[in-house]
Amino acid sequence: MMTRRRMLALGAASAALLLAGDRVKGASAGAPHPLARGRAVIPTQNTSPSPTPTPTPAPPSPTPLPRRKEAVHRVHDVLPDAPPNAISLTIDDGPQPEWTPKMLDLLAEHDVKATFSLIGIQVKQYPKLAQRIVAEGHQLCNHTMNHPLGIASMSSRQVDREITEAHDRICDATGVVPKFFRSPGGAWSRAVFGSAARHGMLPIDWDIDPRDWSRPGTRHIKKSMLAAKGGDILLCHDGGGDRSETIKALGQVLPKLKARGLSFVLL
Repeated sequence: MMTRRRMLALGAASAALLLAGDRVKGASAGAPHPLARGRAVIPTQNTSPSPTPTPTPAPPSPTPLPRRKEAVHRVHDVLPDAPPNAISLTIDDGPQPEWTPKMLDLLAEHDVKATFSLIGIQVKQYPKLAQRIVAEGHQLCNHTMNHPLGIASMSSRQVDREITEAHDRICDATGVVPKFFRSPGGAWSRAVFGSAARHGMLPIDWDIDPRDWSRPGTRHIKKSMLAAKGGDILLCHDGGGDRSETIKALGQVLPKLKARGLSFVLL
């Protein structure tokens, strides 16, 4: 027989089961765990530190060289172990937006590497051309900031400023520290040699000068350059004016010099 006390007990048990079911249902719907009641829920935060921007490295300081009394003008003064038939092409006064790309295309066509004597103010205006020169495997030479033809009569401070500013512009644009210095017009002085040495640069001149900067005609440029022999350093220009004669002449000179057995080497 179901007594009143048993009925009450069964009712309490049913209520407890219903309450437990509600708790399970609430938990499955995302209700907080009972142990979390009364505790603030703190959202997860990314505590990783922000990356520090990588600083642009300063170009390495060059190792000073002994001051020379004259510039080198022979390949073997720079490269004693070069073969006897070695010659070297140097190209001055760029970078220049019209003629430097044509010069680079021509050199690539004939598989010739050259040394480009860069003017700092030109590098400032056309840094990507300076970068292309380096990317294509050519050598760099400091040719002063503003190409002052009267550099030999300038004070030591003025000379040093010309060379230092060009040095910094070339390094900033290309990441390359020039190993060579060419004075504008081949004008040298004690101050010029001293500043080049302090910057760790070897002063270089040339043997073959077709004076292409004066636009003497393609025939004259060809004749001058075809006189080259083993050990000569050749001078041409990609800046300072119209260089169509130079480009045309080199297009004929480079293959002819190579056909004679001369080998272009990089200083």
